[in-house]
Amino acid sequence: MKKKTAFIALCGVVSALICSVMAAAYFPFLTYAIPAVAGALIIIPLVEAGRGYALGTYIVTSLLVMLFAENEAKLMYICLFGYYPVLKAVFEKIKIRAVEYILKFLVFNLAVTAVYLLFAGVFMIDTEGLGDFGKYSVIVLYAVGNVAFVLYDICLARLCSLYFYRLHPKIKKIMK
Repeated sequence: MKKKTAFIALCGVVSALICSVMAAAYFPFLTYAIPAVAGALIIIPLVEAGRGYALGTYIVTSLLVMLFAENEAKLMYICLFGYYPVLKAVFEKIKIRAVEYILKFLVFNLAVTAVYLLFAGVFMIDTEGLGDFGKYSVIVLYAVGNVAFVLYDICLARLCSLYFYRLHPKIKKIMK
């Protein structure tokens, strides 16, 4: 019972930290970086308590973020960055590397498409008025987004390793 209480307290602290980070999304040019950083914090309950607690933290923070965060940032957190560290852990257990990466890119592109359609539907954004750039803007954004996603995936893996080897032993001592 004491262990569950410690896990719930840890998830509460991480949820508060994620919400604090997401509040910074109103600063210009941080619309995509802030949800990525907030999503990376899901590593803490994932490593310390497991997938169930990590998903619980994601659900709670998604509900809280819906109340106050900047629109595009909250959609990116809810549709991709909030649950991706948990999904990444599941995908990386797949033995066939090609299948792992296909699934990762599929999740990313579906999430980006969902965010784009939601955002375009709510704010009536139209690429027709952008001239020649409008024709190719979606393709360019997907290409750049996929490259950024690969970098995010690599950084997330390294961050997880860093957390596991540097901070996990210290937190494990505290939670005994």
